[in-house]
Parts: sequence; structure tokens; C-alpha cells
Amino acid sequence: MSRRSDLVAAWLEPRAEEMVRFLARLVAEPTENPPGAGLGHCAGLLAAEMRRLGLEAELVEITGPHSLEGPAIVRGSAGDGQKLLYFHGHYDVVPVQDRGQFTLRREGGRLIGRGTADMKGGIVSMLYGAAAAQELGLIGDGRIVIHLVPDEETGSVVGAGHLREHHLIDPSAVAMVTGEPSGTGIWNASRGAISLRVGFEGQEAHVGQASFGTNAFAHMVHVARPLLAYAEEMARRPTRHTTAPGDPAGSMIVVGGMCGGGSNFNVVPADAWFTVDGRFNPEEDLHSELERMQTLIRDAAAEVGAKVTIEVTQLQPPAGTRADHPAGATLARCVEEVRGESARFEMCGGILENRWYDQLGIPAFAYGAGRLDVSHGPHEYVDEQELFRTAAVYALYAADLLV
Repeated sequence: MSRRSDLVAAWLEPRAEEMVRFLARLVAEPTENPPGAGLGHCAGLLAAEMRRLGLEAELVEITGPHSLEGPAIVRGSAGDGQKLLYFHGHYDVVPVQDRGQFTLRREGGRLIGRGTADMKGGIVSMLYGAAAAQELGLIGDGRIVIHLVPDEETGSVVGAGHLREHHLIDPSAVAMVTGEPSGTGIWNASRGAISLRVGFEGQEAHVGQASFGTNAFAHMVHVARPLLAYAEEMARRPTRHTTAPGDPAGSMIVVGGMCGGGSNFNVVPADAWFTVDGRFNPEEDLHSELERMQTLIRDAAAEVGAKVTIEVTQLQPPAGTRADHPAGATLARCVEEVRGESARFEMCGGILENRWYDQLGIPAFAYGAGRLDVSHGPHEYVDEQELFRTAAVYALYAADLLV
């Protein structure tokens, strides 16, 4: 370790239990999204902790239509220089499998509970990393701005989208990093998303007179077939980005993740619907692929005279910063300095809030202590030591980019 790494480690070590206690308090906040409950209380807790750590903090009210409970963006800062680095995170979590997941458990070096990996653990590392960098004088003539948002798990338009819409992201920033659960790797790219709801209108009839009806379910099945073939084709079109070992290289599309319709088992269904959800590699043109899917749906519907509606429920672009970008190389050096091993650059298989910064030309990365394969599951956890190591990486990253 270098002298500055020793300084950061010495600052973090006596605060290790404090960090765990704070994570336990965050996990206890039931910020499940959907439905988006308890967000306001958690935002207040985060702002209070920032101030206790010596960081500036404010709550940014989210305006506009939404169904969330008291959401706010927690905006904090360390330093007051012109050179700017963003730390970004989200404090909403997916619904639990069991209410016991809101109580942090400590077992065998693991901190277990909802959000420990995705990504309340990342938030703890970021806050303590920023506080360490500020108190140790590592920021120089720079500034860390921390954005903690409430709407990542359901599309992020209300939360991070608010930052973009209201010009609260400065395009001159030198970089952005979010604490998503990338394990020991760095995510420098992520897929884009297209989500559809495809509906059908038929005519009800009693089963005894089924020939008088128009079966919306039959129309749905017919239209789904070409989409399933399309999904197989896209899965065979690989990305140029590096993927995690064992992860698919093609674009991933799920047809029929949700579906429904009809009024009773003995009635010809007058309505039917299904969803399509795709994660498209950065090389793909999302608007072209959306048009292609819509054409497949309409052409198949025309073949059987189906009445069809197509609702686009999500259209979010991919993100990508080249692995050899100086800001990425700096992050990799900081990871190696703390962990003693090289960091691998990979593409995240899903979508990331990096995209809101990437669209403005800001180099954007994800690096966090958790693991994607345990996130959202019944045994979600973060390794305790990785929580501290990641905080050290964030502090060193700020030092290298802002001096």
C-alpha cells in the first residue's frame, strides 16, 4: 500500500463498526419499490448522516406526476472547488421475499439483508469515502457531489431523470461512479432497454357458442411467435464489450414475462395482453429495434385480423465509456492499489443510471462491493471487508481525479 492508502485505511478502520451500524439502519428502512413506500423518511436519514460526517446535504424535492411516497433526491457535497466528480446511488430496493430481510444479519464476514448489495452498502461506502477524502485533504481544488435517488428499481425517470430534466448534472464533470454491485470488476458499459405491453381486443362468447366469439388469446399466441424468433436472433448478435464470465454476449429479450386476459374459464376471452422486455447491447440502435418489433407485431396481427395495441412502457438508452479512458484507467489503478489485483472492465447485463451522465458526455462507471448474482435474492449480502475496501477506492479515486 502507498502512504495515502495507509492514511485512508487508518481513517476508515476505527469507523468500521460505525459503518456497519449505519448500514443496519438503512436496511431497516423498508424502501421497497414498487410500491415506493418509506422513501421520504430514508432520504431524511441519509441527509442527516451526511451532515454528521461533515458533508453538505440538501433534499431536492421531486416535482411532477409519480406514485412514490415522499421521494426526494439527497444531494450532498465535499469540497468546494471547480473540478467536479459525481458519486451516484439509489436508496430504493426491490421487494423482499421475507420481512426479516429488513433486519441486518452478520454471519461469517457477510452483512446480509435487503439492499446490502444493491445498493445501500454502496451508499455507505460512498459517504464514508467522500468524508475520508475531505477530512484527509485529498480533494485539493475539487469537489465531490453525491446524488442519492429514489426511483432506480422502477425505471429511474422520476429520480435520476429529474436531475437531467432540471439541469442538475454538470456536463463538465471529470467522471461519475455509482456503487452498483459490480463485484471486483468495473462496469464501463450497460445495455439499453425497451419494454412493451401488447394488448388484443376480441369478442366474448359462451363456450357452447365459441364460434360466435373472437378469441383474443389466440391472437396473442399468433403474434408472440415472431417475437420469440426475434428474441432468439438478437441473442446471437454479440457485443464488442467484455462481458462477465458466463454471461450472454447477445441482447436479451423476454417475451411474455407477464400476461393476462379473459373473464372466465368457459368464456371466449375478449381481451388478452403480454409484455416484452429487452436489454439491448450498446451497438444496437434502439429506435430501429423498436420499429422492427412494432412492425413484427402489426404484420402478425394483420395476418389473423387481430385488433392490437402497442404501449411503449420503457425506452432507455445504453451507456458506454471506453475501457482505456483516462478516468477509467485511474479507477482501475485505485482498485488495484486497495485490493492488490487488477480490475477487469465489463459490460453490465442490465441498464444502469450511468446513462443519465453518459448522455452528457461524462465518463461514467459502476464499481461497488456487492455481487449482482445475489442482489434481489432472499440471501442478498455484501462482504464486510469489501464495504471498507470500496470506501477506500472511492476516497483514492477522488484524490486522483480532483487534485
